[in-house]
Amino acid sequence: MIEQISPLQLFQWIQKQSESNKTVLLIDVREEWEFETAKIKADGFDMVHIPMQTLPAHLDQLDSDRPIACLCHHGSRSQHVANFLKEHGFETVVNISGGIHAWSNELDPSVPQY
Repeated sequence: MIEQISPLQLFQWIQKQSESNKTVLLIDVREEWEFETAKIKADGFDMVHIPMQTLPAHLDQLDSDRPIACLCHHGSRSQHVANFLKEHGFETVVNISGGIHAWSNELDPSVPQY
């Protein structure tokens, strides 16, 4: 089962991972137009934009030992991606529940909602 964390909980999770000397990778799985519409800044984590449909082609570029947080618009697509990653041997994967919409509401209202 994939752990669900809110945007606020993400930073606690990042801190926990850093205690193991691991840097979190946040994968934004939204489409290009969505990514361009509402971006977040990487703060204490690395970030990559890989639209959901293209993830299988990029799987070999990801480190399966690295902690990964998945993000989309509301949390549904990122949940599918998190499950896909788990099924392909990625050990530490979480889903950011509520997605970029919750990010804007909980953390940074300067991130546009769409």
